[in-house]
Amino acid sequence: MERFLALISLLLLIMASEIVTTSVERENKSSSAGLIWSTAKEEGDLVHKTGHADDSTAAADDVDGGFSSLEGMLQWAIGHSDPAKLKESAQDVQHLSPSELRQRQLEIKELMEKLKMPSDAQLMQIALDDLSNSSLSLEDRHRALQELLILVEPIDNANDMCKLGGLGVIIRELDHPDSDVRKISAWILGKASQNNPYVQKQVLELGALATLMKLVNSSSADEATKAFYAVSALIRNNVAGQQLFFAEAGEKMLQDILSSPSVDVRLRRKAVFLVGDLAECQLEKIDKAEMPFFSNQFFLKSVVDLTASSDLDLQEKALVAIKNLLQLRTTEAMVFKEFCRLDDALERMKKQLEDLILDEDHREYVTDVESLRKEVELSFQAKLGNVRTVPT
Repeated sequence: MERFLALISLLLLIMASEIVTTSVERENKSSSAGLIWSTAKEEGDLVHKTGHADDSTAAADDVDGGFSSLEGMLQWAIGHSDPAKLKESAQDVQHLSPSELRQRQLEIKELMEKLKMPSDAQLMQIALDDLSNSSLSLEDRHRALQELLILVEPIDNANDMCKLGGLGVIIRELDHPDSDVRKISAWILGKASQNNPYVQKQVLELGALATLMKLVNSSSADEATKAFYAVSALIRNNVAGQQLFFAEAGEKMLQDILSSPSVDVRLRRKAVFLVGDLAECQLEKIDKAEMPFFSNQFFLKSVVDLTASSDLDLQEKALVAIKNLLQLRTTEAMVFKEFCRLDDALERMKKQLEDLILDEDHREYVTDVESLRKEVELSFQAKLGNVRTVPT
């Protein structure tokens, strides 16, 4: 009886291994839109797939990273086996000798280990080890960075990368001679820092902000844009980050971007969005003194002038920033009127939107922008009204 139970268990393990192997093979064949992880050390680990999972991958989904024990595989096999086929196959297995049974068990264990998927932390460690290899090829360096770019998106993974010492590794890559390496490294830091105070604190303490701000001046628009994304992620809702940003002349960097028409529009969008965000943050801290640059007339004009852009997205973000700036105590209504010519800018934009609203494809969006423009106009008139009613 004992031998029979052993035979049945082994049979189920064999069936489980065959089912899982078939499922994994099907998944690999049907996941051309997915992502295959490979590093300089080891290739072939599938850790992330996108797209719809159909019936052919259902079994693989049940596996979810491999079985933790032979018992788990046995239980899974029982639930996925055909009783009739099980009985038929059991008769064949009974003819195996004890040594053959032990050999098959070893083969099953080896297969089970191969089917186990590494954890995200393990994958990050592999990628970080690759990046620490000075002889790593440029292609493999790009691949390791791309893997980390996806892995750090969940906040828990970003925190784990900190604990693995990964931030220091990525920050070192910001000085790499290859522009793409610097770009992806900045992108990783931005993703990891987004709405994550723990990572923000670590990155700031490692002194990465100043390096990232220098990369914003890169001749490569892609690199500059990703570097700015990282800067924004580090200082948004982070007082310490904002203080370091201004200590590094961050307001000048913003003004240079906003006032230069030759700068890539993606970078200008991000810059004016950050201005609006910083102004909003200032409004929430009514007990704190407002930063002097918010009331600088040249800075304010660089924001208002964006309303004349042909890029509607940039115009919308400029309106949001102006709306927040108008609410600050230290900004002066007459500076907006006489130096920035805000009234003329809003009127000019109104006529532009009246023409654009005729296009049915963009009507809804244009209508929303026009509503925002009216809000800004009302805020501007209210600020002017307060000036005019102040007794002399």
